Amino acid sequence: MGDPTYPLLSKDGDITIGGVFAINKKEMLPSFEFTKRPQLLSCSSVNLRDFRLAQIMIFTIEEINRSGTLLPNVSIGYRIYDTCGSRLSSMSATMAVMNDQAFAAEDKCNGQTPIHAIIGESESSATMILSRTTGPFKIPVISPSATCECLSNRNDYPSFFRTIASDYHQSRALVLMVKHLGWSWVGAVNSDTDYGNNGMSIFLKIAQEEGICVEYAVKFYRTEPEKLPKVVNTMKKGTAKVIVAFISFVEMGLLIDQLSIQNITGLQLVGVEAWITSKIYITPNSFHVMGGSLGFAVRKIHIEGFLEYVMKAFWDTAFPCSERDGNSTQNAVSCSRYQDLLALKNYSEDVLEQRYASNVYKAVYAAANSLHSLLKCKDKEGCNKGLTIQPHQVVEALKKVNFSVQMGDRVWFDSTGGAVAQYEVVNWQQDSDGSFQFKAVGYYDASLPPDQRLVLNLKNIIWAGGQLEKPRSVCSESCPPGTRKAVQKGRPVCCYDCIPCADGEISNETDSNNCMQCPGEFWSNVEKNKCVLKIVEFLSFTEVMGIVLVFFSLFGVGITVLVSVLFYSKKDTPIVKANNSELSFLLLFSLTLCFLCSLTFIGRPTEWSCMLRHTAFGITFVLCISCVLGKTLVVLMAFKATLPGSNVMKWFGPLQQRLSVLAFTLIQVLICVLWLTISPPSPNKNMKYYKEKIILECSLGSTIGFWAVLGYISVLALMCFILAFLARKLPDNFNEAKFITFSMLIFCAVWITFIPAYVSSPGKFTVAVEIFAILASSFGLLFCIFAPKCYIILFKPEQNTKQHLMGKTQTKS
Repeated sequence: MGDPTYPLLSKDGDITIGGVFAINKKEMLPSFEFTKRPQLLSCSSVNLRDFRLAQIMIFTIEEINRSGTLLPNVSIGYRIYDTCGSRLSSMSATMAVMNDQAFAAEDKCNGQTPIHAIIGESESSATMILSRTTGPFKIPVISPSATCECLSNRNDYPSFFRTIASDYHQSRALVLMVKHLGWSWVGAVNSDTDYGNNGMSIFLKIAQEEGICVEYAVKFYRTEPEKLPKVVNTMKKGTAKVIVAFISFVEMGLLIDQLSIQNITGLQLVGVEAWITSKIYITPNSFHVMGGSLGFAVRKIHIEGFLEYVMKAFWDTAFPCSERDGNSTQNAVSCSRYQDLLALKNYSEDVLEQRYASNVYKAVYAAANSLHSLLKCKDKEGCNKGLTIQPHQVVEALKKVNFSVQMGDRVWFDSTGGAVAQYEVVNWQQDSDGSFQFKAVGYYDASLPPDQRLVLNLKNIIWAGGQLEKPRSVCSESCPPGTRKAVQKGRPVCCYDCIPCADGEISNETDSNNCMQCPGEFWSNVEKNKCVLKIVEFLSFTEVMGIVLVFFSLFGVGITVLVSVLFYSKKDTPIVKANNSELSFLLLFSLTLCFLCSLTFIGRPTEWSCMLRHTAFGITFVLCISCVLGKTLVVLMAFKATLPGSNVMKWFGPLQQRLSVLAFTLIQVLICVLWLTISPPSPNKNMKYYKEKIILECSLGSTIGFWAVLGYISVLALMCFILAFLARKLPDNFNEAKFITFSMLIFCAVWITFIPAYVSSPGKFTVAVEIFAILASSFGLLFCIFAPKCYIILFKPEQNTKQHLMGKTQTKS
């Protein structure tokens, strides 16, 4: 059995509140020679923050004792133990605070703890040791600064409470701030403790959900000096300019030292409440690498009277040793253990910066209020001091506390034993006079609606390296509208390439993951950020191709009219009268219609133009071919009529010729009427051939109707060709059959080549091919049949006589 552990600071009272703090931070182990009784562990190097927490605890207890309203006739005592920042000493202090200081061998434990609540510890790992040890005895533990989310587990820590929010809220706030500032590429460093591991685990999980990528996540512990240079080297080599440091107070000091040694600057650190407002760390040397650090801190609240208490009353009333009696003893402990603390007697610069002091203040008042209700205290009658209070009763009473303290804050605990998350956003800055300060630049309040929780005053922030402009920390620059993100293989989602959207797709926002397909009649613009109406293509009168075709069409009409005028002026001459001048004029008329019908194929297709263009084409060409066929038959009949005893011309005179033309044409008219009745041609938007434009065309409606019209024309043309071919060598001085044969040859050649060209030509070129076929075949008929006659009329008038036409025939006979 070792020597009992004595409290560092204590006072007797009717009820006792325990305190466990790391007042010193270095522990020296005695030598274990096993030849004599082990000496007590000795501690050194004062942890100023935890010493202030012990002072504020005593200050609050004295304030309550002076109060006439809270526990009016009950005095509160305290027993505060030092853990030296060691887990070994934490366990020792925990066992000591739960028990009496010493008891004889013959004494028996009464099962009653001498304390009613414990305030502490300041770090999460140590608090877990404390809470797990006290848990089976239902002794309530109220921590002012242990923030690990793991402590919210009521199954493992049923009697744990805290006057600070869980790290779950701080981790969420860190993600929210990083996202708010537009940083999607960060590094992560945490202390290898319950505090750091749990906090960073929550941060990484939420960051991934919010699309923030972590380049690396490294950790170290205060007793592992070999790991720290590797951590710093990782930070140095990384491309992330923002580092999230979820590090406890002690580890942060080690990291700052290492960063200063290696002179690593330009990194924007984002910190947590454990170190972001540590006055001890903000020095000229550290500010060179840490200046501009940003992080969440516990709200700084002024406690009236505490500064004066720290300067005088504490040393006079609560401190067990003074400078005068350094050799005196108290509780068998030498005053030498207090020498380091005495050096702080006249130091108070840090007092106003102590942010956890208000949490200890609230914790003590929470314990006092729960005891006030359990002792059934009344203003005039006081409290019932005879009541025996069990620790589990205090736990239940703490769950129900709800009161206000002098700062105006309400104190209550949620279902996990935690407080509402309220943080101040602080920024490490240097004033014009060279002094350093933690400047408040915003706040986070978890009790507000989600979109109002975080407020940052960006104008007041000084960034890393003293920059006024916010640093950028992204793995890849934002993809502009018109592109999409493509994740780089094997890298986090924040590392991507910007791929231009495909034709017909757009993205109209920055950092789009996918491109959107434009609707049917729309297409992407050049920048691929907007859907615009597709270009509607059809053969128009204003484009070059349309103008050329119109010109040739009208040119054909003009030539035909001139030939008609010439023939009309020479209508009484033999060459015009030959082979039925009436059919010649009808043929010229039909050719004029053929040239004109090509114009119906040009321009924006409408329901009427679609029906007109194909039917007009079919009927005019049949009329034309019928006239040519009639002229061919006239040649054949005329030859037969010259044979002895033949009266064939009686059966194929002018009337029969007119009727044959009419009959052939009426058949085509009937086909067209059936076509228009059953399934007429109509305008159609063809979006299959071209993706980027709409071809406005006339759909055939019934393809059978279209090919029936063409087929009928082809049959007539073939008949005409065969008959003209048979009559080409008939004896005559001017045998028109030769020219008809040649014209039909051209006609058939044009339309045979038309079919593959028509099928394979895209868009408006399909229409152009059809117009070309119409014009080519019309010009072929016009020139082959009428050009020789015009030549004789104009240049060989001496041959335009009946004697010339008949003379040679008689000679040959």
